[in-house]
Amino acid sequence: MTERPSGRPRTAASRVTVPWVRTRLRTAPGAAAALALLVAVTAFLAAALPPALDRYDEEGMRRALEAAGPTRTSVQIQVSDADMYLSDGPWEDLFRREQVEGPFAKLLALPGRALPLDEDQSSAGVRTTRAMKAPDPYLSQPDGVAPVFHLVAQGGVAEHSRLTQGRLPKAPEDPGPGAGSLEADSLEAAVTTETAKKLNIRVGSVVHFPRAEGDPLAVRVTGLVAPREPDGAYWSALPELGRPHRMVTQGPVPSQYWAGALLLAPDAGPALLATPGAPARYWTLAPDLSALHGRDLEALTSAVASLEGGPLLERITATVSPNLDVSTDLDDVLGGYKGLWSAIGPLVAVAAFGTGTVAAVVLCMAGGLAAARRRAELTLLRARGASLRGLAGRLLAETVVVAVPAAALGLL
Repeated sequence: MTERPSGRPRTAASRVTVPWVRTRLRTAPGAAAALALLVAVTAFLAAALPPALDRYDEEGMRRALEAAGPTRTSVQIQVSDADMYLSDGPWEDLFRREQVEGPFAKLLALPGRALPLDEDQSSAGVRTTRAMKAPDPYLSQPDGVAPVFHLVAQGGVAEHSRLTQGRLPKAPEDPGPGAGSLEADSLEAAVTTETAKKLNIRVGSVVHFPRAEGDPLAVRVTGLVAPREPDGAYWSALPELGRPHRMVTQGPVPSQYWAGALLLAPDAGPALLATPGAPARYWTLAPDLSALHGRDLEALTSAVASLEGGPLLERITATVSPNLDVSTDLDDVLGGYKGLWSAIGPLVAVAAFGTGTVAAVVLCMAGGLAAARRRAELTLLRARGASLRGLAGRLLAETVVVAVPAAALGLL
């Protein structure tokens, strides 16, 4: 045991080990705080960038679908005339409400997750496929041309509208399945408030439609309804259903005229056979825009292609009828958005990589400035015998103690 100059022996308990990391943090708290802030901000930006790009992609596709409108994004399924001509039973049975609503629930479930559908905005019913002219003089005629109407027996009108005047229409008395022809010389209908305003229709008005034989078909307006969501797919997927449109005749002197719709009771489908409007069953499937994501663009495109001519179309024909038409412009809308994203995608990628490069350069510059500031200290430690490995370990420990918690905080 050696003796100190003071006369006291040197013991193991008298050796004091100074913790390097804690000492460094205490002597340079400002530098440690600056490093922690820089790492936290960098980690936060790195964590926030991918979700921000996903939200940008999803919002862009949603805006593209909203701009296209329900007329283009909805899937229209309509049974052709061949379904009637090839039927062995009475034609009236094909247009009864159960023949419309029965396949409706199955059609909504067919696409599954590949193409999410909005059940509330989807619709089904029977409508005339040919517009019928109404020559009543009290109806609005901009250039002396009589307006035209479609008769629509669509389910859910009461749930999707608010009755403002009168009452909802009733269907004519139905003799029941297999009873044969349902004779109807008059029907009841409702119109939207906008249709009533622009075409001069009131509660109690009677709209007449000439027929090839017999007296004209009289449709009495029993009520006015205001759509709850006039821009939703329920009211906008079919033209003129929620609001009338000005049309223009063809010829050397174009003339304007109104085109609108009269809303019949959901049970009035068989009565449309008494009209010259060529009635047909239809189903409108509205996509759920809130459930569509940009990352699912390829799956959505594939699902739409399958609906128009693939396995999904085969399942639809098996559910409804082999004599039907499926149409939609959703594939064109998705294709247009895909082309737009392909054009701006590289620009977004350059911005993302540029941001990451700047962050890396800033961190490297911060490390270089710290090394330059401590160059004298590190040189002194090397002169006193510190190894490069030991110095690297101490510097790494200093950085890890500050950077790891800061990075974790930035990622939260």
